[in-house]
Amino acid sequence: MRLHQMVAKDIVRRKKRVLYAMLGVVVGTMTVISILTVSLAGEAKIYAQLEEYGANLVVLPAISQFDLELGGLELGAVTVGENYIPEYKVSEVRQITDDMVNHALGIQDERNRYAAPVAPRLYASATVKGASVQVVGIDAVEERKIKTWWRVHEGKYIDESDEALAGAWVAELLGLSSGEVLDLNGVGITVVGILKETGSDDDYRMFVPLGTAQEAFGKEGMVSSVDVRALCTACPVEDIADEVNMMVSGVRAVAVKQIAMTEMTMMERVNRFMLALAGITLAVGLFGVVNTMMTSVHERIRDIGIMRAVGASRNQIVKAFIYEAIVVGVVGGILGYVVGTLLAFVIGPVIFEGISVTYVPQYLALSLVLAIVVAVVATLYPAFRATRVRVADSFRSL
Repeated sequence: MRLHQMVAKDIVRRKKRVLYAMLGVVVGTMTVISILTVSLAGEAKIYAQLEEYGANLVVLPAISQFDLELGGLELGAVTVGENYIPEYKVSEVRQITDDMVNHALGIQDERNRYAAPVAPRLYASATVKGASVQVVGIDAVEERKIKTWWRVHEGKYIDESDEALAGAWVAELLGLSSGEVLDLNGVGITVVGILKETGSDDDYRMFVPLGTAQEAFGKEGMVSSVDVRALCTACPVEDIADEVNMMVSGVRAVAVKQIAMTEMTMMERVNRFMLALAGITLAVGLFGVVNTMMTSVHERIRDIGIMRAVGASRNQIVKAFIYEAIVVGVVGGILGYVVGTLLAFVIGPVIFEGISVTYVPQYLALSLVLAIVVAVVATLYPAFRATRVRVADSFRSL
């Protein structure tokens, strides 16, 4: 009889003991797969929530103030530098940000390249309906990527050059309504939407397309600041700011450290906890399999002794246990993946409210590898003990 046939026959004969060993593998892999699946869904949820923080990197004109003194008398301060950023430098900031983020994420394929939202802004004051209003020129598409919490209360979002979006308080104070035509420094614009109240300075501003603001205020080719949303937990935003400051002249990039630190540490802590829990569960499963296999060795002393008596080598005895462990690992890995995925659907919404859990096919291979490794490692010591069984001891067990 071939060795693998003997192993198969023994598994069928001792199926209860094999099922106990398989249960330890299933519990270990099930926990790992469920944790990883929930963690992946939770990560997507957290990233979506982090998006609501807005920009985490602000690029400003590089201006400096110097205090003037003469004979101990303070003469005030003088500002040195331009108050605006040339618009062509926005593309340089975008290139640096995208390159660093994609490098940190290991993305080399241009088709999968991550593009960070980069939103230039031009600030100006204007008189609208007899009141002084701060007008902000924006890139409508990029601005909305950063201001994900913006909601239009009345009308629609701007998408044409002659359209304007009013903040909640501006609209209320000036009595603006959707469809109203205004004069902005000689440029006609139509209020097409009014934002819901945000609780920020945006409530007191009026937003128009960047090109329109540049034309109305004579600032063609200029912007006041650039907001960047560099969503990357692998690369500190401070490093991107340093690179922009070094490579782009005339600007000063400032990282919003509170947001950056939140992004960098939140998922790290969650992942560490998840991995620690998974490791503990795997260890428990491994010891459970060791205990089961040791019991199996004691039950099979007679069989092992007979194998030794008919000329089986120690290597063959070890192989018999390893083959059995592989069977346990394969079946346990498949069951662990299925049960772990189902468990993730149950516990996922409890851990992260509102997440969308989906099955991850790639985790099936991981589950099989983990299960086989755990089963084989757990079998090594019992297999070694089996090789120490003497023929005489086996006959005493009869």
